[in-house]
Amino acid sequence: MARRSLLEEELAAVTETGLYKSEEAFLRDAVNTFLAARPDVREVVACRLYEKGVFSLGRAAEWSGLSIEEIKESLYRQGIPRESSETPEEIEAAARRTARAAGRAPA
Repeated sequence: MARRSLLEEELAAVTETGLYKSEEAFLRDAVNTFLAARPDVREVVACRLYEKGVFSLGRAAEWSGLSIEEIKESLYRQGIPRESSETPEEIEAAARRTARAAGRAPA
């Protein structure tokens, strides 16, 4: 029988405490905490998810906490081409949501 790695043992122990319903719930919380502390990582992950088609441009901006223009610049810096199927209205609405979330515009 194969021995579990230390990481596997730690994940199992977290679940056994009853503080989290599952390893997945703990990992989701841990990743969200990490990404909140590392906006640089959040930005590049948002760009990769955009590149894979998981996020739209607006969703990538919103998720990363960047404006539409800032996420466009980040995509450019990372060499990721933009192909937007969003309408200008959708992009503008996402920009407003992002600005509100960042405290840069009135609600």
